[in-house]
Amino acid sequence: MVKKGGVCLCILLLFSCLTPRSKTACFLDDFIPQWRPFEQGVDILAGVVSRPKLRFWAVRINTAHPNLEIVISPKEAVDGRFEANVVPASSVSRFVKRFDCIAGINAAPFYPVSATEGEKRSIIGLTVSNGVVVSAPAAGYDALVFYADGAMAIESQGAIRDIGSIWNAAGGFYAILKDGALTERALSGQGGKRHPRSAAGINGGILYLLVIDGRQPASAGATEAETALILQRLGAVDAINFDGGGSTALALRAQEGGVSVVNTPVQGLFPGKERAVATCLGVKKRRE
Repeated sequence: MVKKGGVCLCILLLFSCLTPRSKTACFLDDFIPQWRPFEQGVDILAGVVSRPKLRFWAVRINTAHPNLEIVISPKEAVDGRFEANVVPASSVSRFVKRFDCIAGINAAPFYPVSATEGEKRSIIGLTVSNGVVVSAPAAGYDALVFYADGAMAIESQGAIRDIGSIWNAAGGFYAILKDGALTERALSGQGGKRHPRSAAGINGGILYLLVIDGRQPASAGATEAETALILQRLGAVDAINFDGGGSTALALRAQEGGVSVVNTPVQGLFPGKERAVATCLGVKKRRE
């Protein structure tokens, strides 16, 4: 039998891990970020925590670096036709190869789901690529927005009024970190199930891309709160949860030119198999 005082203590300890005032989480006590240079203005990191078992990878991008630019999946025809909010599906690794990116991650939610590339995908929420609106905003969702003046922000899609000021945007689900603290959404437990996660965070001109493995013995998957706390530890002050589950993938281009997915996607119960997604976000070297 557990004494009442013991139950209260456990609840207090759990709350202390997730309170917005906490700068670290109990489960991150054994994790110290160790970034290593990958390209000019781009650093990468691999992380492991033990309780719960989690494996994750992150990319840190200096978006103000003069030789770098952000890439979002463009508006394209499917079967010879352009349709609103509809694009052909692509894996993250193919996106990175095709657009010569240094790194790329999946972003906006979509339907239907499969591993077949080129199929029609309907994007849920905002996507903007080089000033072209690929998919319209959806109320109730948030987005990572890159303005034409170089500023970045995580915005409520329903509150966006001037789409013309946006150069690139990657829609997602919900903000999980705001002004350095976990959002009410992350703290409420609504995102309390463990899944593979894809997310992005920002701090000034620094962009963080994060993937967390799940649905496998070596990595149980993360909650939204844990995802936010990892990004907080990495240095982000605002963060958004992208489409996750079988969509989660982070691909990197090596200096030799080859592209590899650093995490282990699980599409259709097959570890290592990528899902064909609707929207990807990448970073590439700016052309001369």
